[in-house]
Amino acid sequence: MAIDIPPQWVEQVQRIDWGSVRAAVADYSPVLTVLRDTWDRETISEIADGHLFVRDAVLNEAIAHNLGTDSTIRSVELTSHEDGHLGIVCTTDKKYKRIELSGTIKEFVHTGEKSYAVYHVDKKKLPNHGLVSWLFSRLSLSMVERMVGRLDVSDRIPVDIKGNNVTVDFHDVLAASRLGTTEFRGHSLLSMVEIEGATVKEGGIMFDTHLNVPDDVKDALRAILKEKSATLQSSTGEGDGH
Repeated sequence: MAIDIPPQWVEQVQRIDWGSVRAAVADYSPVLTVLRDTWDRETISEIADGHLFVRDAVLNEAIAHNLGTDSTIRSVELTSHEDGHLGIVCTTDKKYKRIELSGTIKEFVHTGEKSYAVYHVDKKKLPNHGLVSWLFSRLSLSMVERMVGRLDVSDRIPVDIKGNNVTVDFHDVLAASRLGTTEFRGHSLLSMVEIEGATVKEGGIMFDTHLNVPDDVKDALRAILKEKSATLQSSTGEGDGH
């Protein structure tokens, strides 16, 4: 059965610059591909709402992927606890193969210019090493490093230890990731998301996020949606009139 299309609808459709729409879709294609492969819809919704929960398994997989093959730290495993403490177990190529740490996240910052975390160590031990473990637990981590040698994770992830504070700079790793190298209108996808803090929860870390969409990207979105909005408003008005 043939359906008569109101002439107003036909007129609105004819006004749409379909060439611009096709160009916009082509422009978004690599962006959408990366988002589909790295984030799901729920993740993006969480970021927009200001909180993103990432489970320990996801964090541990990311760390393992970025560990250097020639670093002294061979593996790192995080365990998040309900009381806000973050447990870290490191295996090394040094005499004392296993180091266990417990502490809190003092800072976690990601902006377009810097990306780093500061972890404060409250407790530390070397399992099965008796007196040495007792001494280890009472020395600052920076003092331990001076005694046993530098504890490096990767040449791509600088680690600075002062007292019992460990600062991890992951700016270069993020910048080289797919999110960091994929751009839309001159802005990397990574720069559109800012992290202002982090709270350790049972089983993972809750990040305080801010969706930082530049004005020119907003304008591009508005330009694409403008014609569609006008068409919908026109069709609604015609419907109300009958």
